[in-house]
Amino acid sequence: MSELRGLLRLVTAPKRRSFLAAGACAVAAGLAGLALVALAGWFIAAAAVAGAAGVIAVQAFNYLLPSALIRLLAILRTASRYGERLWSHEAALFSLATLRTRLFELIAARSARVPAGTVNEAILVDVAALEDRLIRRPSDAGALAAGIACVAVTLAAGMAATCAVLLILASMLAVGRYAAGCWLPDAAMRMQQRIGALRTRIGDRVAAAPEILAYGLEPVVEQEIAQAGCKADRARLAFARIEASVTALPMIAGGLAAGAVSLLSTADLPCTVMALLAVLAGTEQLGSIIRSMARDAVARAGLDRLAGLVVAGDAVDSEPESEQDPPAVPGDETGLQLRDGERLVITGPSGSGKTTLLEGLAGLREAGSLVRLADSCPEEGYLAGAGVRRCALAPQSGGIIAGTIADNLRLAAPGLADEALWEALRIACLEREVRAMPAGLLTWVGDGGLRLSGGQRKRLTIARALLARPSWLLLDEPSEGLDPATDQQLCRNLDAWLHRTGAGLVAVTHRDAVRALATRQMTLGNREPSAQQRAGALP
Repeated sequence: MSELRGLLRLVTAPKRRSFLAAGACAVAAGLAGLALVALAGWFIAAAAVAGAAGVIAVQAFNYLLPSALIRLLAILRTASRYGERLWSHEAALFSLATLRTRLFELIAARSARVPAGTVNEAILVDVAALEDRLIRRPSDAGALAAGIACVAVTLAAGMAATCAVLLILASMLAVGRYAAGCWLPDAAMRMQQRIGALRTRIGDRVAAAPEILAYGLEPVVEQEIAQAGCKADRARLAFARIEASVTALPMIAGGLAAGAVSLLSTADLPCTVMALLAVLAGTEQLGSIIRSMARDAVARAGLDRLAGLVVAGDAVDSEPESEQDPPAVPGDETGLQLRDGERLVITGPSGSGKTTLLEGLAGLREAGSLVRLADSCPEEGYLAGAGVRRCALAPQSGGIIAGTIADNLRLAAPGLADEALWEALRIACLEREVRAMPAGLLTWVGDGGLRLSGGQRKRLTIARALLARPSWLLLDEPSEGLDPATDQQLCRNLDAWLHRTGAGLVAVTHRDAVRALATRQMTLGNREPSAQQRAGALP
């Protein structure tokens, strides 16, 4: 939590002046609004008293100055409220746009195996709750200023009325703070969790829609989603009931304060009406603090979930996977050291840790000591700075975004010309198929690349890795899903690319064609790895 709060302070620091300007405008708007209501009440009551007193009193009554002040206060309130909204939104939106980016980097670096739906829920929904809190934060200062001014104006109705109003307002804030702190956090967290679970369940079932239809599981899935929806609705209803109870406090307090002023006032009618309306306006504005406390429960729940997700990243990386961690090389603390441009092929049975080893080299998890790359990737991970260019990974199950072929390729290096994309596709043996598509590079691949075959998705990720121009190319089963002819051609193209660029290679494979690329080979087993030098020659 402390790390996340530190990150939040870091991203909001550049917008501190905007937050201060928004707070100043909120104070001006709160004071102007309360003064406007109080003055209008006094003006109406005084005009009525003057009218009842006769023609002479009417002629002596100065209505120009109060009416001018009312217009001035209305303009000031409108301008101040506009400034508050402008600066608070500008500061909050730009700050949390940066926060979303930093969170994505942090979660991606630490939580490679956290479900995408959970990450999406956190970055969109939970950060939106924080965004709402930051936007509302300056208005709390304005509400507090209006409350203080309300008590000051009530002095015109006498000390007894003022003390009663002060006691009622202080009690309202104290009870509201206690209720919001005790009742709402658990309900808000439960609501966020149930809604998140519903969205995740729907997303997972949509992704498995073909299998659900094929096996006739629609009724079962519908029942599961309906049950999750009912749980989410019950959690939202419980939160809404508690929130309504808390936010009812300002209305109750406003009625009590108005009654106290009416009963205890020792002033004349205009001053009593002025104090009465000031109390109602001040209570309404202080009520925004109570409502903000209620909504803060959602923001705190979002902050807790974000912190839990960041912490979970470390736990996820430390948990054992289905593949065991690769063992250390016996008698060699430094492991297998690869020089620049060397090519290593890793083989072994399933579960021996091949993918784990490759992900460690890419920075997606803590790297072991089994293999060391010359001038290897930075420890902070694959997404950090030069690590993106130092190592490029084409994973076994490549991550394809919902977009075009060009969109997916340009993830490696935004702004690349089409010629570079076509060259990468040629090396990956995908150029001919893409050119045959009506839209070419602009072909929509669907969510997760559903419109492409498994082999096409694999080759697309290889092409993307090539476009990153890495010093080390990391391939996990690069020829999986390919026919023998395409497999052979892909390996010849990769061999030529490696010769031309001088890049090194670390590949995990079960195919002989890929093994032929290697100058060194390592076999992982359930007991200990073995490494051997070999001179690979392509057919």
